[in-house]
Amino acid sequence: MAADEYRILPRSFFARDALAVARDLLGKLLRRDGVIVRITEVEAYRHPNDSANHCRFGLTERNAAMWGPPGRAYVYLCYGIHNMLNLSTNKEGEGAAVLIRSAEPVLGLTEIQRRRGGASGPTLLTGPGKIGQALQLDTSWSHHPVTEPGGLEALDAPPVGEILAGPRVGIDFAAPDDRDAPWRLAVAGTKWVSAPKGLRPV
Repeated sequence: MAADEYRILPRSFFARDALAVARDLLGKLLRRDGVIVRITEVEAYRHPNDSANHCRFGLTERNAAMWGPPGRAYVYLCYGIHNMLNLSTNKEGEGAAVLIRSAEPVLGLTEIQRRRGGASGPTLLTGPGKIGQALQLDTSWSHHPVTEPGGLEALDAPPVGEILAGPRVGIDFAAPDDRDAPWRLAVAGTKWVSAPKGLRPV
């Protein structure tokens, strides 16, 4: 399929519960500047009452993009190093999003490898910080609409087959029920997954 034949996902795709959007994002595409990657692993951060959610204490300057409108990028800096890409979901005014944890290259592999310092194989894009680096994103991309042409775009693609689910990663601070919730989803049968341990068929 030619790069100009991809269809951008509509805002309505994201205007649903984060867990439903997370599941449906598997296999979808992200495009920026000639680079296209296919999403293979995600985490849902739901509204309300998700103690792992960045919005659990309310609206802040940092998390404002999570509150909508749906279909906006929310990029935050983790440990002062890694830019993590999330896509806002739910109704406007509900702080929720899906974290993009892993992907596989579709177009622009050479450029992705250059941006990733020459890495190759699944380690190229298995981890949310690696996604941010491969797409050359930083916090200035927060609030960018991925449902409109130009810049970073979310593109439609056929649904995937079997899906795996398990607990989210790096949320030890959250309440036990939220730590254990199977809100990390991944495409089954691929090596392009950051943390396969703990994933089980849905």
